Amino acid sequence: MADTRLRPVSRHTTLRLLLVLLVVGAPHVAHIPVWASALVVAIGLWRAGVAARGWPMPGRLVRAGFTALAVAGVLATYGSLNGQTPGVCLLLLMTALKLTETRSHRDHMILVMLAYFLLVTHFLFNQDIPMIGFLLLCTVLITAMLTEVNHPQGPLPFRQTLRSSGAMVLQALPIMAVFFVLFPRIPGPLWGLPSDAGANAVSGLSDSMSPGDITNLALSDEVAFRVRFDGPAPPPNDRYWRGPVLWDFDGRAWTRGDATLFPRGGYLSQTGGRVDYDLTLEVSRQPWLLALDMPANAPAKTVIDSARTLLAKRPVMERKLLQLSSYTDYVLDETLHRIHRHFAARLPADSSPRTRALARTLRQAHPDDQALVRAALRRFTELPYVYTLQPPPLGAQPVDEFLFSTRRGFCEHYASAFVVLMRAAGIPARVVTGYQGGEPNGDYYIVRQSDAHAWAEVWLPGQGWVRVDPTAAVAPERIESGLGSALPASEPVPGLARRSGAWLQTLQLRWDMLNAQWNEWVLGYGPELQQQLLGRFGLADWRRMILTLVFLVTAILSAVGLWALLKTRPARERDRALRLWNTVSRRLRKLGLERQANEGPEDFARRVSQQRPELAASIQRLADAYARARYLGDPAATERLAEHVKALRV
Repeated sequence: MADTRLRPVSRHTTLRLLLVLLVVGAPHVAHIPVWASALVVAIGLWRAGVAARGWPMPGRLVRAGFTALAVAGVLATYGSLNGQTPGVCLLLLMTALKLTETRSHRDHMILVMLAYFLLVTHFLFNQDIPMIGFLLLCTVLITAMLTEVNHPQGPLPFRQTLRSSGAMVLQALPIMAVFFVLFPRIPGPLWGLPSDAGANAVSGLSDSMSPGDITNLALSDEVAFRVRFDGPAPPPNDRYWRGPVLWDFDGRAWTRGDATLFPRGGYLSQTGGRVDYDLTLEVSRQPWLLALDMPANAPAKTVIDSARTLLAKRPVMERKLLQLSSYTDYVLDETLHRIHRHFAARLPADSSPRTRALARTLRQAHPDDQALVRAALRRFTELPYVYTLQPPPLGAQPVDEFLFSTRRGFCEHYASAFVVLMRAAGIPARVVTGYQGGEPNGDYYIVRQSDAHAWAEVWLPGQGWVRVDPTAAVAPERIESGLGSALPASEPVPGLARRSGAWLQTLQLRWDMLNAQWNEWVLGYGPELQQQLLGRFGLADWRRMILTLVFLVTAILSAVGLWALLKTRPARERDRALRLWNTVSRRLRKLGLERQANEGPEDFARRVSQQRPELAASIQRLADAYARARYLGDPAATERLAEHVKALRV
């Protein structure tokens, strides 16, 4: 007997499987290089030509060449075969290469299993609601192909296999829900990777800043984080979200430098204005977190450095929920350590000569530090400075050119120039990057990449580090109403930053609200939330969770099995006349008079009369009554039939 695993599969099944693989792999086009997508499509078209047109299959040497090319291409593109993106790219290429040797039932089964595995990899990149719907659809398609490939009499109508696979997926959903709620959750990301050599960093704040960096962020509508305050939200001028603090300046760019590594500093004393809130941070692949200025506490697995920046112990590779407290009225580092004073005063020797000259002039006119700070801010207010996302390019001395020539810039231009001016005047200063503002949406606020911001901190005797935002002097509406209100309509501001209230923007906000609930209750369903939820039902410990899980899964499987068993039983006839006639047939079967499936009542009565003449009169009356009741719908005939059945003595 031939091995069924080696039997050929029809070309229709092969073409359908190719189409399903195309649908399953399509979203990965956004994650893999163009050459890999082109190679996958080319191999798929080749295999379609083999199935539809009878083209020859590639030989062993050609397959080996394609395999070597795929591996070399992944190594050349990513520098490694390990990691999230290179691994998925290699899986896609190997799945496509499997098509070049697919002939038998066994080969098609391997492709179906690869399709299931490929489907799971989408969770590495996206776990949002639309993707879940897409994956459920793909599960139905792959399961339909699994049914078709294993059907021994050739392919079934695809609509029929889709219907049966859809029913199976629907039957599995309750079990999936039970496992999701009750199966013990593990801490950390289920679909994330601890390190990923091949993945591109998610856009967000960097640990350096040069002219144009935050400008580029401001063009993005992507969500950076969401915040839900325990009480009233702070006013806009207090909604500064602290990120990396930058100390070192090389004449053009700012970096965190060595000052952040110095353990002393960051001493905070509260003077009022405590705010409690929950912050849900999106993936950034960076270690720093965002907190309302000034963070009062460091949650578990986080630290606060000497510049009072909140840091995770490893890069943020998953959506992260933080329960935080901050002070909006505070004193930070009332006494400045000499090491930090040194770092906060350094400037490159040959940088910004005109700015240094201005600083000397300001210092001569204003010996008091606070008065000097106010004078510098008045300069931004009184001179024709412009807040814009389209500043002109700057040359070798960017601070001098900005302050004295172009006078057009974004927040990083103003923060950088102000800190250089303060340092040149002898006032310790540093740049703080983060976000400012937030858009209300229901009971929470959305902070987007377009809200990215940079401001300055200066150290003043008796006050410690004091926030100074030169952007607020040039464009106060940026702080009060957001980016869209501070820029002219001609500038390329993201649509949601305009806050126009248009119906499309309202729809996007409602969608974000739905996504926020999804993030909180589904993607954020970790060990703590599971214990909190199940604790209400007395199932907080693992033993009870496992017992309940086993019981519910057993109950669901038993119900599904019983339903399937009942479905296979012959349906009870709803027609009374038909039930009575079947009763007659069963009685006569005991006498060896079996009614044939294609035998009508008259023919059956005639044959019974010939074989058993003593039953001729009875069977004829039964057949006449059944025919009138069944085909003419005569209720009286049905009653007569019932009486004749009772009178039949066999």
